[in-house]
Amino acid sequence: MKTMKALLALEDGRTFSCRSFTGSGESWGEIVFNTSMTGYQEILTDPSYKGQMVTMTYPLIGNYGVNRQDIESDRVQVSAFLMKEYQSFPSNYRSTSTLADYLKKQKILGIEELDTRAITRHIRNTGAMRAFVSTEDLDPSSLVRRANEIPPMEGQDLAKTVTTKVPFYWKNGCPEFFDSKHPALNNSVFKYRKEKKSVVAFDFGIKYNILRCLESEGFEVLVVPSSTTADTIKEMSPDGIFLSNGPGDPEPVIDAIETIRSLLGYRPIFGICLGHQLLGLALGGTTFKLKFGHRGGNQPVKNLLTGRIEITSQNHGFAVDLDTLKGKDIEITHINLNDNTLEGFRHLKYPAFAVQYHPEASPGPHDAGYLFDEFKKMITAF
Repeated sequence: MKTMKALLALEDGRTFSCRSFTGSGESWGEIVFNTSMTGYQEILTDPSYKGQMVTMTYPLIGNYGVNRQDIESDRVQVSAFLMKEYQSFPSNYRSTSTLADYLKKQKILGIEELDTRAITRHIRNTGAMRAFVSTEDLDPSSLVRRANEIPPMEGQDLAKTVTTKVPFYWKNGCPEFFDSKHPALNNSVFKYRKEKKSVVAFDFGIKYNILRCLESEGFEVLVVPSSTTADTIKEMSPDGIFLSNGPGDPEPVIDAIETIRSLLGYRPIFGICLGHQLLGLALGGTTFKLKFGHRGGNQPVKNLLTGRIEITSQNHGFAVDLDTLKGKDIEITHINLNDNTLEGFRHLKYPAFAVQYHPEASPGPHDAGYLFDEFKKMITAF
């Protein structure tokens, strides 16, 4: 496998020599790190990584190739994929392609021979920041300047760039998109009301495995664009409302925050990741940017209701300020044990709860899968 010289530059002036295993090109975005040992295909296709270059802390990536099942959206979402060593000869019975070919087809830079330990330590100490990688421009000062020209993550509504443009059903593990033959978004949109509880899922960058989990609970699931209004939701009269994960800063997603506020008390609401943050904002809280975020499959979270510790999958760079929810009829249910940030809450009057982490895992442990069952029980009891 032929590789070519590349250079990675961070906005604070630090540079790293590396090589591209996917050919020539340039890419940019916020540079972050993920501590998962496996699951790189799920990470690549997670819409929450929109606008980010992901560094894997595990040193060997690509050893089991890629396949058609382990995807979390319809495309690779990261702007570049960074690693210590790429394995060009995968070995796995499910593999249908190499990671390099997969990235090339979607025109995503794959970077190896990178000192990922040094990058991770630097980000951990200094914070996530903007970065630029290139095989064409190898001048350090030029790349640093270009990194500083990238728009910062704060203030960007990235959810609108990844949301579906057309509503779709999630049926038998696959999306079924609306066309001219589908019903309007009204009371007739759900076909199995007598047999299944119905859930409208807001797509702020939803992962496929969340939809798989909702379907496995027996729900009829309809996914709608992030801009869908509260009046439209009420026209459809679902049994429950789900708020998905997604990328970027939650505060600029103003329309969705207002919509969620209008739906409080109307139907049971369950939010994950960005959905957790948006629900917190709708309830009067505020959010802030974490220094380097939580990304990986080994984040310890304490369930304050049971006292149990859950090992969780996480991917987020913003968090809800716990103190701003005090005095708002909210019970804190989960706390991150690494930094004591808010990981979950529920409302004491409205049927609404949310968690910052990913109970659907993919990749990651399944300690928190019970939350989908809790959502079903809340809907049944409503």
